Amino acid sequence: MSGSIGDNVFRASGVIAAAAAGRTGTVDWDTTPKTGTVTAESAVGYFVDTSAAVRTVNLPVGVAGSIVAIADYTRTFNTNNCTVTPDGSEKMGGIAASVTLTVDGQSATFVYVDATEGWINIQETESSQAGQPPFVAATGGTPCTGAICGDFKSHVFTGPGTLVVTNVGPGSPTCSNKVDYLVSAGGGGGGGVAAAGSGGFRLSNSVGCIAAPVMSPLASCTGITVTATPYTIVVGGGGPAGCGTTPGPGCGTNGVDSSFATITSTGGGKGRGYAGTGYAGGSGGGGASGPSPTSGYAGGAGDTPSTPIAQGTPGGAGYDGLSASTNGGGGGGAAVAGGNSAYKTGGDGGTGSYLGDAFFKTACAPSYGTPGPVSSTRYFSGGGGGGTDSGLPGAARGAAGTGGGGQGGQQNNTACAGTVNTGGGGGGAGASAPAGGGTGGAGGSGVVVIRYKFQ
Repeated sequence: MSGSIGDNVFRASGVIAAAAAGRTGTVDWDTTPKTGTVTAESAVGYFVDTSAAVRTVNLPVGVAGSIVAIADYTRTFNTNNCTVTPDGSEKMGGIAASVTLTVDGQSATFVYVDATEGWINIQETESSQAGQPPFVAATGGTPCTGAICGDFKSHVFTGPGTLVVTNVGPGSPTCSNKVDYLVSAGGGGGGGVAAAGSGGFRLSNSVGCIAAPVMSPLASCTGITVTATPYTIVVGGGGPAGCGTTPGPGCGTNGVDSSFATITSTGGGKGRGYAGTGYAGGSGGGGASGPSPTSGYAGGAGDTPSTPIAQGTPGGAGYDGLSASTNGGGGGGAAVAGGNSAYKTGGDGGTGSYLGDAFFKTACAPSYGTPGPVSSTRYFSGGGGGGTDSGLPGAARGAAGTGGGGQGGQQNNTACAGTVNTGGGGGGAGASAPAGGGTGGAGGSGVVVIRYKFQ
């Protein structure tokens, strides 16, 4: 049978025995961590690494005064134990059995006294003081560090995952227990004529380092206070496109919500196919063409449900010129509402919003979002452009909204999809009502980015 430290199987009188044998009770520490079975030598201390597996330390042949020390290198003895085994039938604390160290951070010093008691533990600790950095530490997603604002780190999630926070600092005034976020939901799928709205755009800028003009005015000044625990990350997919040759007023599909901690961004409103008001969402989808000349339906509401800082805008209105042209409204973007359609012209997609390159770091920034009119930034959550079925001179499909929106279609052609991991809305097809030959563009999936000070 085996014993464990703390079972009173060891006797402090071993200190006297060691001294009587001529040793001072000290060891020279071997500072190379041990990751396999250790064949111990007298007068040596060993740092044992059990982070990956259990370990065994085999003690040398007992000679009165021999001394061996063991310490938990990774503070994982509770997860993976360390077994200390005497030579042959020699004893440990009077019992011919091994001893198991089972406490994280534990250390023990053994002295061989005599054949009666064998190895006796003369000194033991059951805790280990480890330095705690006064900043957030976390894992998950794709980490980004780089030259801009070198004391900050970002984790980019282009799909579902977990941010595992392993350390936090004391908090105010250094914000060492806070993180900033970008949470962009999936854009809606475009319809047969009306474009889809972008996914909701929610952003904070509380930790520091990024200032105007390269930071969105939509950013909240309040980040998220975190604790050392896992946080589930949900990245919403873009809504599938719809319509084509299938009749019906509701063709596309709303985008899917994205979330982190207490922050949820709503998927973009889908695009209409024919005759109806646009659909609500993070940003609203465009309105469809109406049943009589110049009349068209209004775009869908954005910022639905509402958030403290609006996560999106409404879609634009549709327009119908009967046999001359059928035109869909543009999808709303994070910052600018979708454009209204007009005679032989689809409505433009609304402009999304942006954040500074430093949110990602220099090397990472070009991999995410899209460029836009504000330099040194990346744009997200642009609305899709509305479609038109007009083939008249000067006819134009709606432009894609900056930030990943898809361009509209023309004359029954399929529209463009929203860009992946931007939350961009899909464009509306140039389809004749109630059923045309083109299909809308699919919405772009969302993205979640977490940023914090790490040193």
